[in-house]
Amino acid sequence: MAASGGYNYRDGTQRSSHKVDRPLSLNSNPKSSVKSKALPASGPRRNSTGSIGGGGAGPATSKNDTGVPGRVRVAVRLRPRNAEEMVADADFADCVELQPELKRLKLRKNNWDTDTYEFDEVLTEFASQKRVYEVVAKPVVESVLEGYNGTVMAYGQTGTGKTYTLGRLGEEDTAARGIMVRAMEDILADVSLESDSLSVSYLQLYMETIQDLIDPANDNISIVEDPKTGDVSVPGASLVEIRDHQSFVELLRLGEAHRFATNTKLNTESSRSHAILMVNVKKSVKGRDSALPSQNGNNSHMVKSLKPPVVRKSKLVVVDLAGSERIDKSGSEGHTLEEAKSINLSLSALGKCINALAENSAHVPVRDSKLTRLLRDSFGGTARTSLVITIGPSPRHRGETASTIMFGQRAMKVENMLKLKEEFDYKSLARRLDIQLDKLIAEHERQQKAFEDEIERITIEAQNQISEVERNYADGLEKERVKYQKDYMESIKKLEEQLVMNQKRHGSEKITNGPEDDGSDVTTIKESCRVHVEEIDDLKKLLQKETLLRKAAEEEVQNLKIQLTQWKRSEAAGNSEILKLRKMLEDEEHQKDKLEGEIATLHSQLLQLSFEANETSQRLDRNEPGKVGGLESLMTQVRHPQLKDSGNEEKTSIAKLFEQVGLQKILSLLEAEDNDVRIHAVKVVANLAAEEANQEKIVEAGGLTSLLMLLKSSEDETIHRVAAGAIANLAMNETNQELIMTQGGN
Repeated sequence: MAASGGYNYRDGTQRSSHKVDRPLSLNSNPKSSVKSKALPASGPRRNSTGSIGGGGAGPATSKNDTGVPGRVRVAVRLRPRNAEEMVADADFADCVELQPELKRLKLRKNNWDTDTYEFDEVLTEFASQKRVYEVVAKPVVESVLEGYNGTVMAYGQTGTGKTYTLGRLGEEDTAARGIMVRAMEDILADVSLESDSLSVSYLQLYMETIQDLIDPANDNISIVEDPKTGDVSVPGASLVEIRDHQSFVELLRLGEAHRFATNTKLNTESSRSHAILMVNVKKSVKGRDSALPSQNGNNSHMVKSLKPPVVRKSKLVVVDLAGSERIDKSGSEGHTLEEAKSINLSLSALGKCINALAENSAHVPVRDSKLTRLLRDSFGGTARTSLVITIGPSPRHRGETASTIMFGQRAMKVENMLKLKEEFDYKSLARRLDIQLDKLIAEHERQQKAFEDEIERITIEAQNQISEVERNYADGLEKERVKYQKDYMESIKKLEEQLVMNQKRHGSEKITNGPEDDGSDVTTIKESCRVHVEEIDDLKKLLQKETLLRKAAEEEVQNLKIQLTQWKRSEAAGNSEILKLRKMLEDEEHQKDKLEGEIATLHSQLLQLSFEANETSQRLDRNEPGKVGGLESLMTQVRHPQLKDSGNEEKTSIAKLFEQVGLQKILSLLEAEDNDVRIHAVKVVANLAAEEANQEKIVEAGGLTSLLMLLKSSEDETIHRVAAGAIANLAMNETNQELIMTQGGN
């Protein structure tokens, strides 16, 4: 590549190479409710060195420590000869000899002497991609699925097959798929996309600048370290949710197209940046819900449902390092030369960190490079790490091969303390409680409406029945009255007619027979009277019967009235039950508010205790036990600004706070989760910015960047007003005005 001052993407496009690193800001938002389960290593470990066979004096690592859970596992992979080496090294033997069955590698010093080394795995040039994944990356992927952090990294000289081992997509030949694709296949097969989440970030470290391979416009990403746990994150990077394997392959293809590459003497497509793939896995743990303690025995059945789900958060980091190279062999010049220098410096910083960890040094220089800061958890941290070193067979590159082998040997001496991170998903619990509360309210309203509808239906039905009975009774009574009156009139009429006929017959018989017939007439009259008396008795009986029927109808009406009264009492009891249910619902809402307040209080106490513990630990490490209360005073003054009496006393307290705590810790509170803490922290920064002596310090510590980010991200009007005032104070300096314009503060 010509020294043109630019570089190429893998898709052939060109861009300018001028990058400006921005100040970093600390994120002081620690994770809450974290439970860590550590797998301790089995005591201190020391690797013995010495020559094994071959008469050479080279070191060989003892393998009696392979059972250490957190030790970095190292595998070596040999690349077969390429076409250029077939011609140039035709008369020379390979500089390495592999003994995979013994997990050994021999490096030739000359025709007589060899150095022998032992690794966790030795992979020949005939090893398949599947074999490499199973021995190098699969144990790490399984640990990630169990809740541990994991790292898979490839290290070696330019052109030895690092990118082929890790990032090969294998679209033409599935057997050629690399570790990234195979790892995602296993992860997708294990997680449940309904209850779990899977997200990916793809970055590159180029010329000490972190750039987003998914969004190339995002080309200056900051590294954030948690002051409590020391966890490293890159919150400014793009985070893509993965739902299927094809979308992940498309993401890798997009990232590889944006990665920097160029043509050198050692490799026609040499990577000029370190590629870093971060896979974030969040899995819910079934059967591990923990019930909250009950304060009221009457609500024990409700407290049992307040079980926050336990989730495990883990991260898989796959690092494809740029190849180490010598300038005279790679033929780098111009901008490519500057790239090579940056690559070698970052790899040198990584080697220094691994040397310090292998020798149990008190100081590990992790801040010498952004690469070592990103890999802080991978070496000497809490992640399960697996390293594959790639080498070539050519004797012309024996020096680079030996350097790569020694890097792997030193890495095998590094031990990590594996930790399982579990936390309660209170947001999921709150969502579940809201859904449950909505269901209870809807069910209560449905039951209340159904009860009211039933009461109304029964009332209407009873009224209809009463009206029907009364109507039937009146109709029946009227019919009987009319009937009996008609029968009575007919009977009277018949009696009158019979009486008239009897009188006529009696008169005619008296005229015909004379006085002799008087006795028979009296008998006839008596008989007629007897018949009439019997008919009257029958009418009386019918009247008594009708009277009894009327009494029965009246009793039925009375019973219906009693039932109506009972139904009204039932309605009153139902209304009382509804009031009780409403009161229980209000108690549930009060209990929920109380729990949320306790959770917020616990979060605040945990934040304050975390800051106090961190400050105490740092003071004890520096043997300064007399200055532990600085951060506590900061939290007290930030949370209770009303304790200050006047303007002069406020400035004196802020100056004293600035001297005791330090500007970095004050700036770190600008990103606190508590909105009140952010408001009072930005007020403190604004007061400090009013002094010309503090303006330069604030800008150098990254305060200007933090204020601009806070102004863009926050929606609080108070924060907007105070942050704008602080930026205006800083703008009083002409130098700061240019910085504000450069960083978009117009």
